[in-house]
Amino acid sequence: MSTSIANLRVGETGIIEEISLDCIPLSLLEMGCMPGETVELIQKAPLKDPLYIRVNGSHLAIRTETASQILITKA
Repeated sequence: MSTSIANLRVGETGIIEEISLDCIPLSLLEMGCMPGETVELIQKAPLKDPLYIRVNGSHLAIRTETASQILITKA
């Protein structure tokens, strides 16, 4: 079942399947946000943007718009 990081609930995890390279900043790729990695939603900001995630041992803040471009399979 494919979904995106933006659709996770706090505490849920997923495995990154596919990334739209045109829409994802290079810095996210450099920090390990790559296919095959496990991602966990840590927190959503009060207005739902940004999202705080943990991937590859790093905590990252990403915009909801960007998170919706990263397809995952829920773990």
